[in-house]
Amino acid sequence: MSDEIIPIAETALLIVDLQNDFIHPDGAYARGGQANAAIGALPGKLKPLADALRAKGGWIASTHFTLVPGKGGEPMISPHLKALRPFLRKGDFMPGGWGHQLVDALQPADLSVEKVAYSAFYMTRLEWMLRKAGIRKLIVGGIVTNGGVASTVRDAHVRDIEVSVLSDGCAAFSKEVHETAIDALRPVARVTTIAETLAEVTAA
Repeated sequence: MSDEIIPIAETALLIVDLQNDFIHPDGAYARGGQANAAIGALPGKLKPLADALRAKGGWIASTHFTLVPGKGGEPMISPHLKALRPFLRKGDFMPGGWGHQLVDALQPADLSVEKVAYSAFYMTRLEWMLRKAGIRKLIVGGIVTNGGVASTVRDAHVRDIEVSVLSDGCAAFSKEVHETAIDALRPVARVTTIAETLAEVTAA
């Protein structure tokens, strides 16, 4: 974290995994009985900030959790995830599929990256895209706070990318887990709110 004011043109809202298969009533997680109200509310909460950033010349970037198809199209699922989410099946989180896409409320994204683990930097081209686009600051929202969000924020920090995390723009499957994860990120990121960030973007 630094005191430098980074221009909006070099700033991106990084939307972590707000995909149809996680969020939509017809998605994989709803089918598996894993719908969550706090998670489902995020697209509507983040939309005003996304719209404001677009209007000011900022960037919208999205990460997409991916189940890579293998032989016969069967998804390659890590053992821990298979145990945790046994309802996942062929076609879920498939590259190019409807469930893999960013939810409609937050489209379009200027940059998007497929990811296979928690961090959006792990074995992806995200860092390369950010450098090419001249993006030096990330404002991070999405799911889950203790998983994809936390891992991505920490990986941005070690790459000397200025990063803010939206305390009310992220969610986990429990409020307690969310709050603990946000507190744990304070040493490596600025913790702010959607309203505070929206005011800063609007005033820029």
